[in-house]
Amino acid sequence: MATEQSEDASRDTTHQNQSCGLIERIRKFNPKEVLTWQLAKTLAMGQGLAGFICGTAITSQYLATSFHVNTPMLQSLLNYTLLCATYTTMLICRTGDGNILQILKRRWWKYLLVGLVDVEANYAVVKAYQYTTLTSVQLLDCFVIPVLMLLSWWVLKTRYRPVHYVAVCICLLGVGAMVGADLLAGRDQGSTSNILLGDGLVLISASLYAVSNVCQEYTVKNLSRVEFLGMVSLFATIISTIQMVILERNEIAAIQWSWQVGLLFSAYALCMYALYSCMPIVVKLSSATSVNLSLLTADLFSLFCGIFLFQYNFSALYLVSLVVILIGFITFNAVPTPTDRKDPDTSSSSSSSSSSSSSSSTSSSICEEGCYDNPVATENDIMKEEVAVRITAEDEEDEVVVGRSTKM
Repeated sequence: MATEQSEDASRDTTHQNQSCGLIERIRKFNPKEVLTWQLAKTLAMGQGLAGFICGTAITSQYLATSFHVNTPMLQSLLNYTLLCATYTTMLICRTGDGNILQILKRRWWKYLLVGLVDVEANYAVVKAYQYTTLTSVQLLDCFVIPVLMLLSWWVLKTRYRPVHYVAVCICLLGVGAMVGADLLAGRDQGSTSNILLGDGLVLISASLYAVSNVCQEYTVKNLSRVEFLGMVSLFATIISTIQMVILERNEIAAIQWSWQVGLLFSAYALCMYALYSCMPIVVKLSSATSVNLSLLTADLFSLFCGIFLFQYNFSALYLVSLVVILIGFITFNAVPTPTDRKDPDTSSSSSSSSSSSSSSSTSSSICEEGCYDNPVATENDIMKEEVAVRITAEDEEDEVVVGRSTKM
């Protein structure tokens, strides 16, 4: 009986401490600690990427509606060719381990798979519009976010907190408001010839995009942006060329070329080139999940442009959707996502080793985490590690001197 009373008392005490701690955190909450310059820069760059996607959507719609041009592989090939001419050339000019020949010897098949995944992700989502509606594409395309979070947890060892899941739910609510506005405005466009096939293509595209984005985040944070773009564009150019010749040779032959068509193709290619070039920078600054959350506003930007260009009907829900998505994005980036890189075997062996080896292993682990999250270590961290190593070395020398004097 006394044991039960003591357990109840301890539970009440714990609950009171947690409540007091939560109230204390709320009382000490400082908006300036959340709304930082880093967050503002991430938000601005993410919306810039959404603007590039908006540019690709508008040019593609003009090509399809005004000139009856539906050649997604040709459009993708132009983008990959520009990337290959820029970044693959940079790899060719490199010397040492960063040279393209050394990269091909070590991991050519990995970049071949990533290039194939990226090409098919772009093709599948464009092909889906021929079988299903715009509403289905907008809703099911959000499937990339849970798949991306799962892959980040498994591959990148990213550990999300409850606030991150809440933020994702807020962003998805914003997408729901956008789809509702489309239905009210009568914009449920697209084909209904084979909705099941179209929805399946959207889910496949979302999954492939998630794989490509995780590979991109890992590469740019551990290797380099130039290597990722150069190698992926090299293989993607080859794959898209073969696929274009097989699938789109008749559509390309039927194009009635004019300066307007050439201008639209050029605008699409430049927007995609800017998107692919800038996206690794934003991914390295934040994460692939954060970038995809910011890209949810791309459809809204396209709708706002369509109000003036294609006479779409305006709905106040579009503004509500934009605000909700931005709130979710800010909430997601306000709390950092920790990375779990602990190895039980390593930790157990390091605990039984000497103090000097433990300090060196700590230094190396900090260096590895710095290379992953922030490539440039701060001067304070470096000075702390140097001081710790020097103190450990001096302690060992003192122990050796004392041992010798004792023996004498």
